[in-house]
Amino acid sequence: MLDHCSISHKGGVVLWSRSFTPAASHTAASSASPVNSLVREALIEGRSSDGKYEKDGYAVKWTFVNDLELIFVVAYQRILQLTYVEDLLNALKTLFIKLFQPFLTTFVASLHVTTTVKLSASADTHSSWNFAKAFDGWDAVFDKLLRGLEDKAAQERRTRSGHVIRPMVEVTPPEEDINIIPSQSSDNVLDEEQIARNVQALKNRLRGRGGPPGRRGRGRADVGNGRDSLPGSDSETPSKSKRKAKAQRKWGDEAPTESDMASLDFSYDSSTSDSHIAPPVDLSALVDNGSLGTRTQDGLYEVRDWEFAQSQGGKSADDVIAEVLKKSGQEPPKPSSGSLGALGSIFARLTGSKVLTEEDLKPVLEAMKQHLMKKNVAKEISDKICEDVGQSLVGKKVGGFQTTNSAVRQALANSITRILTPKTSTDLLLSIRTKLSAPVAASQQRQPYSITFVGVNGVGKSTNLSKVCFWLIQNGFRVLIAACDTFRSGAVEQLRVHVRNLGMLGVDGATNSKGRVELYERGYGKDAAGIAKEAISYARDNDFDVVLIDTAGRMQDNEPLMRALAKLVATNNPDKIIFVGEALVGNEAVDQLTKFDRALRDFSAASGGQERGIDGMLVTKWDTVDDKRVLRAQGVGAALSMTYVTGQPIIFVGCGQTYTDLRQLRVGNVVQAILSD
Repeated sequence: MLDHCSISHKGGVVLWSRSFTPAASHTAASSASPVNSLVREALIEGRSSDGKYEKDGYAVKWTFVNDLELIFVVAYQRILQLTYVEDLLNALKTLFIKLFQPFLTTFVASLHVTTTVKLSASADTHSSWNFAKAFDGWDAVFDKLLRGLEDKAAQERRTRSGHVIRPMVEVTPPEEDINIIPSQSSDNVLDEEQIARNVQALKNRLRGRGGPPGRRGRGRADVGNGRDSLPGSDSETPSKSKRKAKAQRKWGDEAPTESDMASLDFSYDSSTSDSHIAPPVDLSALVDNGSLGTRTQDGLYEVRDWEFAQSQGGKSADDVIAEVLKKSGQEPPKPSSGSLGALGSIFARLTGSKVLTEEDLKPVLEAMKQHLMKKNVAKEISDKICEDVGQSLVGKKVGGFQTTNSAVRQALANSITRILTPKTSTDLLLSIRTKLSAPVAASQQRQPYSITFVGVNGVGKSTNLSKVCFWLIQNGFRVLIAACDTFRSGAVEQLRVHVRNLGMLGVDGATNSKGRVELYERGYGKDAAGIAKEAISYARDNDFDVVLIDTAGRMQDNEPLMRALAKLVATNNPDKIIFVGEALVGNEAVDQLTKFDRALRDFSAASGGQERGIDGMLVTKWDTVDDKRVLRAQGVGAALSMTYVTGQPIIFVGCGQTYTDLRQLRVGNVVQAILSD
């Protein structure tokens, strides 16, 4: 069943709408309606390309009529599998235009005329249109269309189910077993003793028939031997074979003692314990002076920006795009149809005063899509970018190569920039300082700023968590690291080594950072949500500013582990949830991020907390996307795909093994890298 259907103009004028439930009618009238969210997040920001959008339990589908600038929208409950929605949208579009095209043409023309006059006159013009009178009879046509499609879908369901569902047939036990099932009559009232005997008899029969099919005689003999006649009898215990425990493997002549294991643990700081002697640490190997960040006038430590221009000789984004588009005018086009140089050669043939049509742009957009996919941009995102570029170029008149070059450059840059522009602030320092400086009641203690790092196995969560910790320490914060990965062997020891190393590095001229970073750990096999909660309480009582929560890696399809992660989020409500993904996986990052975000939203709300999703991303292994050129642009394709999926920003990228190998991404640099040839 549908919840809402509407037909509106791209300028925001609603021509016709219908809500099918009181709740849908109330929601449609509010600013939080799925249709308004669709306009903001999917149509304006361009974050959906498959004609389907989901928000607050609703699934929204839409289609356009570009000539008349109309949008047809249908909203329904996401849990429902309505197979006729696509057919309904197509039929709505066809019938509505066929019935009311003269009126729609006049209305759209009047809107374009009123754009040249003042706003008050425009508002009067909009209010003067009587849509109810103009679309008289459309409600009856819509009802008939919807009823026909629903009846057709119901008939198809009945046809499909007819091959699976069969009439109910009363199952009678075999004749040989009838004597052990007491007959039941509706005239007789069974007492508790009789019911207990019936249940026990049924259990006995099921035990006797537990073997392979066709060996019922043995089962009947087992029933009559009296072994299982009394429930809970002592003779029942020996019949169950106990599973033998796995024998412990021993290395050497005897098992290692606690002192032997302690002597092999080098993760402790030698200055805090005499029994653990850590090997000497080369501090120069922990920090790369060439990748150190910079200090602002306010004394803040900022990590460096990732700059693609280093590999392009310092050229700007416009220079790079213009250069590759001009290649076709000087050199013959290369055989590769997917390169941007070939794209430039195609546009070179579109010069000479003419209006660009969809047929003219079709080979150009295909070449552009191949170019983006070579940069590891996901296919659906490449389609969306090309669709946006095509819509912005269709109908434009080009008078020369320079005009075409400028139009293509502007259209490409606008589409990619719109996708990459985050909906939330990427200034993590500002968020931390805002919370720590907010006033609190005298009877309450100030809560620390908490950040949870999540992701699949082996992407580098612990390593990059320590880089973020170094960045926070350099900005004067006291940091507590919570070891909530209680599953992976060595996870706690790894964090202990990072804390020891970070404590040796100086801050603002100091020789070390003792007291600025600590590790909160409770060993292995414990509840991660409970450890995180204890760590936040410990940080609050001991004046720590930030808590970094390390979690165990898990695959995005493992529902039990995703539920456990959602429990940690719902229990502790961290200020930021950062997804850690690697640049090497390409389009797999889209699947990982989508399922992590969806699982966190669904399971956190089901756990009794508020719905929480991914708040930002940290992309690791940025320096390994190409073995010859470190600043090769293949990794930015994964970054574009990840930003497109959630609309959340990429806060940092990891590009090395030292604590200073952290970079910030700027939209301009990413656009430049993607558009480079």
